[in-house]
Amino acid sequence: MKLTEVVAPTNSKNGLKNASGIRIVLVDDHELLRAGINSLVSATDGFRVVAEARDKAQAVACVEREQPDVILLNIDLKSGDGLEMVPDLLAACKTSRLAVLTDSHDPDIHRRAILFGATGVISEDEPPAILLKAIARVHAGSAWLDRSIAASLIGELLTPNKGQKARSEAKGIATLSERELEVIRLVGWGLRNKQIAERLFISDITVHHHLTSIYSKLEVRDRFELLIYAYRHRLAELPR
Repeated sequence: MKLTEVVAPTNSKNGLKNASGIRIVLVDDHELLRAGINSLVSATDGFRVVAEARDKAQAVACVEREQPDVILLNIDLKSGDGLEMVPDLLAACKTSRLAVLTDSHDPDIHRRAILFGATGVISEDEPPAILLKAIARVHAGSAWLDRSIAASLIGELLTPNKGQKARSEAKGIATLSERELEVIRLVGWGLRNKQIAERLFISDITVHHHLTSIYSKLEVRDRFELLIYAYRHRLAELPR
């Protein structure tokens, strides 16, 4: 299965060199699967499961206590509330990045996971090496999506909603400043606001202001729609 990954610059060919010391909180109520992932991750240099949780209450408590680098959440929980807990987990640690595991190939579920704040969506069908690579990429600030799902999401987001005015896209792009175009390119690389600020030698607040202006000019609602828009209009490159 081909994957789309929005990759931030790295000094390692396989993306794992900078993953040294990645601290992970694992959330899954399937005991056998959780044990298998823990065993795999813990046996790999540069990765460490610092806590496990089987429900929302345990997960939030673990994240608050451990302040992990990455939260790995299986959204196919028996309770059915896997997606809904994403914002609460991210709120429990502002610096954590979150990747979800799922056996679903429903584009709507993948889209909702990203809109709720997940940085990556990893299929349970993938081999162990892909899981480790995805965790490393998410930790590095990259977005990780299945390519076929990404294509479906792009098609969905580019279909005009009924009753909405057609977007004047060319006009919107023409109003972008050079600095806003730079910000869009860096967002396309998967960089967070802090990383963009460091790259452009500006403050986090200035990056936020630029993004607010970009959203308004391009009539997109959030970072994910900005990525889709940017890839479509070649304001950023879609990784092959």
